[in-house]
Amino acid sequence: MTVLQISTLIVVALSGTAIAVTPSPLRQTLLMAIFGFALTALFFAFQAPDAALSELVVSAIAMPMIILAALRRLADQRPDADSKAEGSSEEDS
Repeated sequence: MTVLQISTLIVVALSGTAIAVTPSPLRQTLLMAIFGFALTALFFAFQAPDAALSELVVSAIAMPMIILAALRRLADQRPDADSKAEGSSEEDS
């Protein structure tokens, strides 16, 4: 193995571990994009450009955008604690 292949394997291992230990879904999504770019570099280092291009589109671009859109929708649907408290005080009056 070359130095480039070993270094990309280390970056992939570290970024995968960082995703697993991060508690915030937003930060996990951003780390997942970095992980996708690291996997793309790994596939290029192992001379698999077709797999690298697929990985780039799916794991580094499309999947994080879909997850960010879902997180945004969930945040929009969650009632705020402030409005919930104001609504209950108005009903009690």
